[in-house]
Amino acid sequence: MNKITYNLRRVTMGILSGNPKEEPLHYGEVFDIWASQLVGNSMIAGYQTMVNHAGDEDLQKLLVEAIEIGQQQKKQIEGVLKENGIGLPPASPEPPDACLEDIPVGARIPDPAIAAALSADVAVGLVACSQVMGKSIREDIAMMYGQFHTQKAAFGAKVLRLNKEKGWIIPPPLHLTKHQDC
Repeated sequence: MNKITYNLRRVTMGILSGNPKEEPLHYGEVFDIWASQLVGNSMIAGYQTMVNHAGDEDLQKLLVEAIEIGQQQKKQIEGVLKENGIGLPPASPEPPDACLEDIPVGARIPDPAIAAALSADVAVGLVACSQVMGKSIREDIAMMYGQFHTQKAAFGAKVLRLNKEKGWIIPPPLHLTKHQDC
């Protein structure tokens, strides 16, 4: 082993051993964490707007739950960003409350569209969490996004159940097999 390889290994082992919170974030982690905070901020504001448009009480409850999950995750991510001296992304202002009846029918977001957006957001969020987990070299970051992944999967199951119960789900073409009688 040459001197450069030895020194690089020694420095790397010193940085990447011990308490993960004392290890530096790599550029991929910084970008992913910052970007997830930016997206989370937008989703919280979007769901707050959707609560105003939702007529179904069960859907409203899921939107409130999505906002609460988003705010909880936002606090965790914000802590990591601040601990590492990374500036916070901008947050959308909280939209005002509105009465559903005050929103003209043609301007309302229909409940099935809101539920479909929730489903799509969960799917994209699961992939994003998996990517952050796969790229992370800090165990605390990978574990935090693993926790987010688990929360999103559980929430996604609730959204799927609601979509099925309300008849809002639009399935892709179904593959039905023909069974032959013996």
